[in-house]
Parts: sequence; structure tokens; C-alpha cells
Amino acid sequence: MKLIINIDVPDLGPAIEFYTRALGLTHNRTLDQDTAELTGAAATIYLLQKAGGTPAVKAPPVDREYVRHWTPVHFDLVVPDVDAAAGRALAAGAKQETGHIDWRGSRCLSFSDPFGHGFCFIQFETNDTYRD
Repeated sequence: MKLIINIDVPDLGPAIEFYTRALGLTHNRTLDQDTAELTGAAATIYLLQKAGGTPAVKAPPVDREYVRHWTPVHFDLVVPDVDAAAGRALAAGAKQETGHIDWRGSRCLSFSDPFGHGFCFIQFETNDTYRD
């Protein structure tokens, strides 16, 4: 099984710029002018250009909004150094939402991207937990 992560964004250009700079991903290709494929993580990430205000689902009717929002599903990125990853993400335009949270042998920092989506960097105490 392979995991693919799809992230709706209002405009591909700024989203490609953010995710390649902030997370060190590679922009492989653009499909049909509205989908960008990014690799460099354990899962392939697709940025899907969807205009704000367009329907996200039919029932219940919900429109896309690109402001900070909470969702029960988000992605965490396991990195060897959360502070280095945080610096790269902040320089690319991320907003830091928490300080270091230490929990069960891990250190976590939470962020949001410029489009309102949350994500976290997690560093484990032992390198055997971190795998590229």
C-alpha cells in the first residue's frame, strides 16, 4: 500500500514555492495545470488547485475556505532536528502555533501553512525511530 496526501490550495505557484522551501520537497511535475506532484517524503504529496468558495463536498454543503481551520486529519513530518525544520518552514512563510511539546520520547512543533492547513514536525529521541 502507498499513501498519497492531497492538499487543496487556492493557487499552485505559491503552494509549490512554500512546500518545496518549507519541507524540502521536490516538485516533480504539474498535471492538467491544476495538480502539482511533490516528492521527497515517505508519501507523495499532491497540491490540488481549488478556488476558495467552491464546494468541497455536496452534503452537507461546505465551501472551501483558505483561512486557518481545524481538521481531525493532518500530517506530521518526522525529522532529525525539529529546530532546523522549523527554521526552514518559518523562512518559507509557515506560522508557528506551539512551542516545543515533549511527549513520550519525542519533541513536536506545530505550524500552519499560508493556506490554513496545520502540520507538525516531530523529532524522536533515538535515530532508530527516524527513517528517510
